Amino acid sequence: MNSDRWLNEGVGKLEKQMRNLTILLPARNEVQGLAVVVEMIPTTELKKMGWNHRLVLVDGYSTDGTVKVARDLGMTVYDQRGGLGKGMGLRQAFKHYIESGDEALVMLDPDGTYDPRDIPHLLRRMDAGECDVVIGSRLRGEMDDGAMGRVNYLGNHILTWAAVALYRNFISDLCTGFWAFKREAIQAMQLNSISFEIEAEMYAACCHNKMRIREVPIRYHNRLGTAKLGSIHDGVRIMRKLLVRRFFRYPVN
Repeated sequence: MNSDRWLNEGVGKLEKQMRNLTILLPARNEVQGLAVVVEMIPTTELKKMGWNHRLVLVDGYSTDGTVKVARDLGMTVYDQRGGLGKGMGLRQAFKHYIESGDEALVMLDPDGTYDPRDIPHLLRRMDAGECDVVIGSRLRGEMDDGAMGRVNYLGNHILTWAAVALYRNFISDLCTGFWAFKREAIQAMQLNSISFEIEAEMYAACCHNKMRIREVPIRYHNRLGTAKLGSIHDGVRIMRKLLVRRFFRYPVN
């Protein structure tokens, strides 16, 4: 009897120590990569680290069966409202996350470029107690041949250098789509980005809010499916967002 009681108390303490994690996948027509990415999420390792996770997909008007695949995989699906754009979808997903009460959020694109097996590396860095936000740096990690074109590679470096020069807060890969946040960091961010400039605005908001940003090198693979990021046009939008938010603590239209 005493041994049963001891066992039950031990299980209860273990359950109390578990934390809740949202893994957010922003998608538009990612039917080729979604199931592959979900299959690679290291569920057992996350459990051992003390994380219960739920999978959330915010869908930006997919027409290729992405939503069906997500639901078949047991994911929570939020339909993006108000128009196209990754920034629009992420801002809506962040609001849902705040309502969830989960302690942390990891976001990555479900196109096969980011490796979900790197999620524990970001969470361990965050758990070290020195930071509020962790990014997965492609430019410091391992990159498959052809995963990033020369123009995009140069553009990423230029935008990152500009961000560090403007905000005086080191980061080696501004435009990465692989981030981990403590709850407080998401709550403090005020954003109005519509498209691919969202990562730049998240960085700017974290700097304004004096959030501690750290990074870990990650693996970056070739994309599954059709790329959506346009080199020049989106680069201009990102630079403009960096400049505007440097002088305005809060979003302006």
